[in-house]
Amino acid sequence: MRITRITLANCRNYGEATIEPQPGLNVFLGRNAQGKSNLLETIGLLGTGKSFRTSREAEIVREGFGLAAVSADAIVRSGNVTLGCTIARGERATKKTLTINGRPVRYAHFLGKLRVVSFAPSDLALVIGAPGLRRAFLNLALAQEQPGYYTALAMYARTLRQKNALLREGPPYDEALFAVYDRTMIERGARMTLARARYVQALAPHARTEHGRWSAGEELALGYESAIGYEIGDDESALQERFASALETARPRERARGIALVGPHRDDLTLTLDGRALAEYGSQGQHRTALLALKVAEYRAMAAATGEAPLLLLDDVLSELDPDRARRFLEGLGGFEQAFVTATHLEHPLPGAAAFAIEAARVERVA
Repeated sequence: MRITRITLANCRNYGEATIEPQPGLNVFLGRNAQGKSNLLETIGLLGTGKSFRTSREAEIVREGFGLAAVSADAIVRSGNVTLGCTIARGERATKKTLTINGRPVRYAHFLGKLRVVSFAPSDLALVIGAPGLRRAFLNLALAQEQPGYYTALAMYARTLRQKNALLREGPPYDEALFAVYDRTMIERGARMTLARARYVQALAPHARTEHGRWSAGEELALGYESAIGYEIGDDESALQERFASALETARPRERARGIALVGPHRDDLTLTLDGRALAEYGSQGQHRTALLALKVAEYRAMAAATGEAPLLLLDDVLSELDPDRARRFLEGLGGFEQAFVTATHLEHPLPGAAAFAIEAARVERVA
C-alpha cells in the first residue's frame, strides 16, 4: 500500500498543503519546529485514527482555528481509496470524524484500511516505561491487523470500567451484575490474551534475528506475561477457564482493594537480553538497538499477517544512527513499498529517495 497524495488544512502549524509522495523512500528535511513531525503525525492519523504524539487531539488543530482536516488518496490491495480525518475543536469537547471515500465511518471500520508502523525517539519508553505502554503497542498493532480485535478490546475496556465503578461503591454488592461483568470480561479477555500471545510469538523470531545483526552475540527475547496464566498451546476455551478460575481466586482481594486485579489489562510484553530484564540491566545503547529490532519485527509481522506491506513512518530516527546502522535498519525491513523519514540533515544521501525540504510548514520537492 502507498499514498499518492496528502492534503492538510489547519493541522498544527500547517495552513494548507498538498504533498505528492513517491513510492519507496520519502525524506523530509528541515530545521526543528518547521513541521516535519506534524506531517508524519497526520499520516499516522489516517492509518490508526489516532496521533502517535498526543492523546489530546485538540492540540492538532491549528491555533486560532476550529477545524483541522487531513485526507489522502491511497493505493491498497483492494484498489484505490480516499481516507479522511477531521478534528473539530469546541469549547467543551473535541469531535473527530473519520471518512472513507467521503462517507463517515465508525472507528472500528476505519482501522486497517491504511496500516502504519511508526517510530520516533520517544518510543524508547516501550523498553523502559510502564507496562501500559507495551499493552498499547500490542493493541494498536493487532487492531490494524485483525478487525475483530478492536471490538473485543473496546467491549473489555467498557466492562472493566463498569466493574471498577461497582467495586468502588462497596458492599452490599449486586452479585448478578458482577456475574454479567465477569462473563463479558472472560469472553473478550480470553480472545485478547490469545491474540496478543500469538502476536508476540510471531514477533519474537523477527526481533531476535534483527537484533543479532546489530549486537555482539547478545540475544533479545520477547515474551508475553499473562495475568491469567497463558501457556503455549492454550486455545480460547482453555483461556476462558483459566480466567474464570483466576477471577474466583482474586475476588476477595478485588473487593478489599476496590479494583479489578485480573485480566489482560494487567499483562505485559517482556524484553530480555541474554535472560536479563532489558529495562533494568540494559544500557541506553542496548535499549535503542532492541527498539530498532522490535520495530522491524512489527513491520515484518504485519506484512506477513496481512499480505501487504504497511507504511513506515520514521520520525527523526535515521539521523541519530551512524551511516552503517541506518543502512542496516532500512535493509532489515526487506523492501518497503513506501516509507516517510524526517531528519534535520543526513550525513550521507539515501539512494533512490525522494527528498523534500520543509520550512515554516511549506513543503518543496528538492530531489
